[in-house]
Amino acid sequence: MAEIIKHGAIHADDWEVLHLAEGQDAATVEVEHGRWIVPFAVWHAQRDKLAARAEAGVLGVWLAGGDDPALLADDLVRLQLVAVDFPRFADGRGYSIATLLRARLGYGGELRAIGNVLRDQFFFYLRCGFDVIQPQPGRYSVEQLQAALASLADFSEPYQGAVDRAEPLFRRVRREVRA
Repeated sequence: MAEIIKHGAIHADDWEVLHLAEGQDAATVEVEHGRWIVPFAVWHAQRDKLAARAEAGVLGVWLAGGDDPALLADDLVRLQLVAVDFPRFADGRGYSIATLLRARLGYGGELRAIGNVLRDQFFFYLRCGFDVIQPQPGRYSVEQLQAALASLADFSEPYQGAVDRAEPLFRRVRREVRA
């Protein structure tokens, strides 16, 4: 069972992420019983079949960098978990998707970063609205995750506004006016 960082603590995780093999059809792939996070293509093709599982909290959807989160807007009320895949270190589209889900589409459920999730980016995932960080299984030891968790407190006051704290620092700090 993989470890995740969720709401400031390390937890064991029992969710499985479904990846389509080459040649598999999103409309016909069978989603086994259990807790699954399926690609948007599978959700889109099998929405009617999978909706009850999503509403029961045992099925989530993950978005790739090229997926438009607005296409999921009508389904967000039934999805308790949405994940965003980070396929490579240099692919930052997931940050924009998370911000759109939280700020523009009003998603209030669990938002999870999956894929090539790297320790030096954990703070930025949280700033964009992710509340769960799921590194690839085996990438970090529990000790490394604990150190990463402790490092999230390194920045006490971010300058910029973001999803986690909308007001920029200059609006949060009161300065004395001199005459």
